[in-house]
Amino acid sequence: MGLVGRLEDLGISDIFQILGIGKKTGTLAISTLKAAAGIRFRDGLIIRADTSAFEGGLADDLVKAGLVKPSTLELALLVKKTLPEKSIIDILLELGAMKKEMLEKAARKRIEKAVFEVMNWQEGDFQFELDEEMNGSRPLDSEGWTLSSGLSPEYLLMEGARVHDESGQGFIMPETGEDAGREEDSGWDDDWGEGGSRKDISSLKALTQELRFPNSASEITLLILRFASDIFQRGVLFMTGPDEMAGLGQFGLDIENADERIRQIRLDFRESPFLSGIIKTAHSYRGAIEKDRITESLVTELGGKWPPEAAFFPLTAEGKVVALIYCDNVDSGGMPECEGLEIFISQAGLALEKALLQRRLQDFQKDKDNK
Repeated sequence: MGLVGRLEDLGISDIFQILGIGKKTGTLAISTLKAAAGIRFRDGLIIRADTSAFEGGLADDLVKAGLVKPSTLELALLVKKTLPEKSIIDILLELGAMKKEMLEKAARKRIEKAVFEVMNWQEGDFQFELDEEMNGSRPLDSEGWTLSSGLSPEYLLMEGARVHDESGQGFIMPETGEDAGREEDSGWDDDWGEGGSRKDISSLKALTQELRFPNSASEITLLILRFASDIFQRGVLFMTGPDEMAGLGQFGLDIENADERIRQIRLDFRESPFLSGIIKTAHSYRGAIEKDRITESLVTELGGKWPPEAAFFPLTAEGKVVALIYCDNVDSGGMPECEGLEIFISQAGLALEKALLQRRLQDFQKDKDNK
């Protein structure tokens, strides 16, 4: 079963979450008046993406980045005339112009660039076809490259939103040297950003405007994860029901298939006096985690390393806790200043109430029109 519609009715973030959570395999085609895009999914992960909004393909990016010589690309183009069934990228590999590892890095950057571009699109048509490749069309043409292991849609959404928030940040291809251009982390216990401003306050200023006009509940949860990732090393967002908490999203977890693992978590918080107390009072908590069977299970799911301290932030909407955000700095240990995050989560609850109300009004209007 495919997925067809318009971006005005279902935004990019919602589409990505549907395909990611559903572990879908197929191709998402998006078209607007100005450009088109093709995004290939495998088991819910993005393995290829491109858009006609860009001039040139992956091979041109490789030349611009200095990873492939222009003369080598010209030679590959000549070879393709005699071997039209082969892609330019495959020819470059066979010519020994570059290593597969570097090509994978370049392809990842190309995918990020394409997804970040598509995130700006608010109008247009989309169609997702299961187990279908888009052959012969520009958005997924023969100059592309399919990743051996895909990228998480949630990660790309968070990173894309972060990039769009930062003015003047362009597309950067990987350096040719091993680990070249990679900056060492200055430490998670540093609560201050550039210019002496606190990270949580800087993030609050940057993201509050976006929270005012969310397109959906899923966009609100992504904003929360983005904010938390600015000040904490790792975190998990749980949806809470009457008796259990279920994993929804994460950032920073160093475990295999992190997004999939988190979505499989189900914890009966009633069996944990510590967690049930936080949810019952709806008050934030910062400090040591009290050990019981449920919290030990939680830490095991997150990788097994017990953090010296952790933070729990309940998200309240319509008078009840609907989500719980867990954060820690497991490697550095210290707790950052996070009053800004608490304020943002409080505002997110109000935004969520507004989004739920708007959805009910839309459903009411549809029922009224159908009668």
